[in-house]
Amino acid sequence: MSRSVPNAQFKKIGKSLFTRGLVSSHSGNLSVRLDGGRMAITRRGSQLGALRDQDIIVTGISTDDDQTQLASVELPVHRAILEATGAGAIVHAHPPHAIALSMTEPEIVSEQAELYELGTIKVLGWNENVKPGAMAEAIAETLKTQKLALVYGHGTFAIGADLEEACKYTAGLEEACQVLWLVKTLRTK
Repeated sequence: MSRSVPNAQFKKIGKSLFTRGLVSSHSGNLSVRLDGGRMAITRRGSQLGALRDQDIIVTGISTDDDQTQLASVELPVHRAILEATGAGAIVHAHPPHAIALSMTEPEIVSEQAELYELGTIKVLGWNENVKPGAMAEAIAETLKTQKLALVYGHGTFAIGADLEEACKYTAGLEEACQVLWLVKTLRTK
């Protein structure tokens, strides 16, 4: 069975991430694995909350072509993840509470039910200035055994069979981080 570009799912998940505050105007990116060593990924600088068909770029997972330069700056990370894992889709988001906690905690540990499935999330690149497109190998290595990676001050990369599953992990971590943030705030009073 051939997998075609799921434009409707890109648009649905992009809008969901934006309306939930998990990405801002022009941040974050999405990708899916296609047949034949290909992938679909959001265009560099696109608005996830208002994706258009032309904002979804098809390129090679391990090879460049004339569309590669249009792809998100996070393309090296998405490629490394797809090459290292069996993921069908990737969501890279900038959930604010998760990012804030990534800058104060070397790992996120929660007793909240939403995080049980994810386990303890270690912060990658702890106390480093991580640039977009960096740490591809470390992120991919983490995602061999976990559904989600959290990068210091930068955000999350979540994998799933499809974009909806990867979005679920992203939203679950952010919700757990909101609760942890509130608990920390209440304990200081």
